Amino acid sequence: MPATPARESAAIALADLGVLRVRGADAAPFLQGQLSNDMTRLASQGSLLAGYHNPQGRAIAILRLVQAAERDILAVLPRDVLPAVLSRLARFVLRAKVQLSDDSASWRIEGVVQAEAPAPLAIQVADGPARWLALRAANTTASAVGERRAWTLLDIASGLPQVYARTSEAFVAQMLNLDLIDGIAFSKGCYTGQEVIARAHYRGRVKRRMQRWRTVAGASLAPGDSGTLTDGRGFRVVEAAQLADGRCEFLAVTSPDPQGPREPDGEPESAAHGPLAVEPLALPYSLPS
Repeated sequence: MPATPARESAAIALADLGVLRVRGADAAPFLQGQLSNDMTRLASQGSLLAGYHNPQGRAIAILRLVQAAERDILAVLPRDVLPAVLSRLARFVLRAKVQLSDDSASWRIEGVVQAEAPAPLAIQVADGPARWLALRAANTTASAVGERRAWTLLDIASGLPQVYARTSEAFVAQMLNLDLIDGIAFSKGCYTGQEVIARAHYRGRVKRRMQRWRTVAGASLAPGDSGTLTDGRGFRVVEAAQLADGRCEFLAVTSPDPQGPREPDGEPESAAHGPLAVEPLALPYSLPS
């Protein structure tokens, strides 16, 4: 059986997530030229999902942005990829009036399941049930009681990708379904990787997509693992969580067509798994035909 979902108002410590701070008069314009979403939406919405890509359109990281104050933006992303993102962004600051810093030590991030925002600084990551990333000062009393694995399973059920150090630059944006979860603005101006991402969108050339699966038997999978399904399709894991009975629920990039490409995209970083028997699970959105 799957892990018990996080209950209403349960708080889960997400210590593996960190905070990149972007401050200054040019904070939003600077990020506008770097990220896949339209930063002009941030002020009105309060938070935003965006990808940071290399020139080949491959995702270096996925960021959840929140407007902390005027000219002050916080980006939540995995700690293991944050230093690389900070270093790469710093190369493009040039004369922009912007300051970049790893602000992870100043914040405690919790995942919360409840209808309303749980904190003044909160990012809604899903609805049905409504889930939030709550950013609290590091010196405040911790309230987290839930299990990290339960939050990961909710992310998997919501079809939400994540990029870690092991999968950074492994997938083009659409392979992670960023275009289906409002992580890309195709009407905005140029940003790093935009040409490749736009070409894939307008020409419809996306041969692999992230899909959701559960193993039939016990298995241990982790982001970055690769292998083959029993029908011969190659896959590479985006996110995974082990269930109480030893099986594994996971998101992986592969061809939506059982007769599609045989090989996983990108270079595998671990021993291949398979042939792996799996059952497909539904996503809350439809993949393009």
